[in-house]
Amino acid sequence: MKHSSVEQEPDAAALLFGERIDDARRLAEHLVEFGETLGLIGPRELERLWTRHLVNSALVGTLIRPGTLADIGSGAGFPGLVLAIMRPDVTCTLIEPMERRATWLREEADRLGLDNVEVLRARAQDVPADREFQTVTARAVSALKKLVPMTRRLVAPSGQMVFLKGQRLDQEIDDAQAVLSGKEFVSVESLTVGSEYNTEETRIFRATLGS
Repeated sequence: MKHSSVEQEPDAAALLFGERIDDARRLAEHLVEFGETLGLIGPRELERLWTRHLVNSALVGTLIRPGTLADIGSGAGFPGLVLAIMRPDVTCTLIEPMERRATWLREEADRLGLDNVEVLRARAQDVPADREFQTVTARAVSALKKLVPMTRRLVAPSGQMVFLKGQRLDQEIDDAQAVLSGKEFVSVESLTVGSEYNTEETRIFRATLGS
């Protein structure tokens, strides 16, 4: 199916995905084909599919370490599926409660031949207590004052929370001081990334736990 309104791939995509760019292009094609039908993305989102979703998610990939990662509320695969493409050195567990979306994530990981993806149909608070990850990511899930307590138990010692956020990030950090001020956090950062890749600026929250 051809959509005339699909955003053209920007230069930032090849810079971020490098040798994995072909897989990113395949994901984009599949989202154009299935995304609206499966209720993963709205029709207007195709006009900014790369900038708003794929490149936006890939910016997180520049900030995470090798190892294990849990992505909360993966939905259409942002940022979790994008990170699995971009970072084969990261084992990604995509946590998604909605059956239709969890099925899409599993099937898309298979289509793309990704062997570093596990899909867990669950809410963050229902993930087994023995599961810990070096990085926990999320996008458009909840405000920090709710999201940090929700995901804290999933973060391994010395691990990180890396959340895609909007322009109100600094206010969210202020509002979340009660859950961020404990000694368990060795750093809490408000980052602005994107301009170095000549793409839209993106706000990212990153907090590192002590050992």
